[in-house]
Amino acid sequence: MAAATFFWTLLAIAVLGYAFAWCWRSPYGLWQATIYFLALVLTRILWRTQVPPFPLPRNQGAVIVCNHRSSVDPFFLQIVVQRYVRWLVAREYCEHPAFGWFLRAARAIPTNRRGNDTAATKLAIRAASRGDLVGMFPEGRINQSDEFMLPGRPGAILVALKARVPLLPCYVEGSPYAGSVTSPLRMTARVRVRFGKPIDLTPYYGREQEPGVLGELCVQAMAAIAQLAGRDDFQPRLAGRKWNRDPEQPEA
Repeated sequence: MAAATFFWTLLAIAVLGYAFAWCWRSPYGLWQATIYFLALVLTRILWRTQVPPFPLPRNQGAVIVCNHRSSVDPFFLQIVVQRYVRWLVAREYCEHPAFGWFLRAARAIPTNRRGNDTAATKLAIRAASRGDLVGMFPEGRINQSDEFMLPGRPGAILVALKARVPLLPCYVEGSPYAGSVTSPLRMTARVRVRFGKPIDLTPYYGREQEPGVLGELCVQAMAAIAQLAGRDDFQPRLAGRKWNRDPEQPEA
């Protein structure tokens, strides 16, 4: 009995020591580092996540575009990037008493889910142009349908063009989700993350006002995500101008 107690005490000390060392070496502040360490534990142990090396240099700004199947999708990218990813998140979640503190610590960008949000777009452009990573889901909400991806919106394309940074396609497979924001915390999973080749938008700089350019690049980005999933048969579609949130589909 004494030996078992001694063992578990040593194990607890080792875990706390590792956590402290990880937080100390991380590029985040102490509070943010603590949160990200907890996310690391969840993604590695509960959701058994496998991620490849991040394909961009540390100081390279970019807009990450990803499929969206779960409220915790950003966690899986964050554990490999080791720097802030500024995700655009529905404003009501950023102001929610239960989630707001976490999203503020993670430096999420609050956005209005009803139509375009000029202030959020400008903030995302400034972040990406100064070398930060901005994360956006072209689908705009969690996909609970049988479709591989929902129709996309070109907001991420506009941000990347204005900031003059590449698009980085990403595919997350196996994300846990059961209909509520907190449901993944009660689920196990086996998650795989894949990054594609960065999409160079240099030929399109200054052309974001030309008809069809944003839509063309949005379709290209979604097709790149589909290729990472082995879905070469997928035909991306664009959401209409009068897109509005399906009340049964949670906002990203």
